[in-house]
Amino acid sequence: MAIITLTTDFGLKDHFVAVLKGSIYTELPDAKIVDISHDISPFNIQECAYILENSYHSFPKGTIHIVGVDSEATSENKHIAVLVNGHYFISANTGVVGLITSKMKPDKVVEISIPNPLYGSFPVMSVFIQVACHIARGGTLEVVGKPFGDLKELREFSPRIAEDGKKIIGSVIYIDNYGNVVTNIEKLLFDAYRNGREFELHARNYKIKTIHKAYSDIIDFTLDKNQRKGDGDLLALFNSSNYIELAIYKSNLNTVGGASTLLGLGYRDTIIIDFL
Repeated sequence: MAIITLTTDFGLKDHFVAVLKGSIYTELPDAKIVDISHDISPFNIQECAYILENSYHSFPKGTIHIVGVDSEATSENKHIAVLVNGHYFISANTGVVGLITSKMKPDKVVEISIPNPLYGSFPVMSVFIQVACHIARGGTLEVVGKPFGDLKELREFSPRIAEDGKKIIGSVIYIDNYGNVVTNIEKLLFDAYRNGREFELHARNYKIKTIHKAYSDIIDFTLDKNQRKGDGDLLALFNSSNYIELAIYKSNLNTVGGASTLLGLGYRDTIIIDFL
């Protein structure tokens, strides 16, 4: 039985997540369900895309990913099912899946069209669950939809190159549980334009000249403890997803604060890299 994952902005206070799981188990008593996250900020497609892009490939091929963020169908927001990189994604055409397919060509994309759908305010249950269970039983996408070729892309994930490659203008796309600030500048892009040059990363009034590989790289263990950098100091690194991230070493968002609060950075704020 294929794994079915759930990624939503439903939270855990209400009954919605339980209803989804109960509906799946009613159809497939032996189903394997994994929660990726139910704490996506309401209707935040970019946050959802970042989490999904960086988690789906840890699952085995054939996994079915249900995306319950901004899922109500409209004439501009069709329900789609996509097969890409061996994984199935069931979502509205919001750009969430477009982030993944921008890096690799999908094998199949269909606009969902199932007989006698239940029209209402909870399409994740009334439509997405039906499609997921169909696929989990071995069904094909052709049975639940017709070919679709207009996948939306998330332009927020594309930084700008300026001044003939001397400047990368990026933005904040995600703030994690520690208050760490994730930018849309990937290591591959940074390396391609750096060409061995020195650089300065500008975030509000802060300037950083080094990007680390790990959080603890900020510490020079050859120095005495009262001379070295450590807890509470600002650093930049390439995170596990190879995006440039700004962090406060061993920060706590609920007490002393994290990079987002201490630097005053929020979603879509600008981050600039100047190559010298």
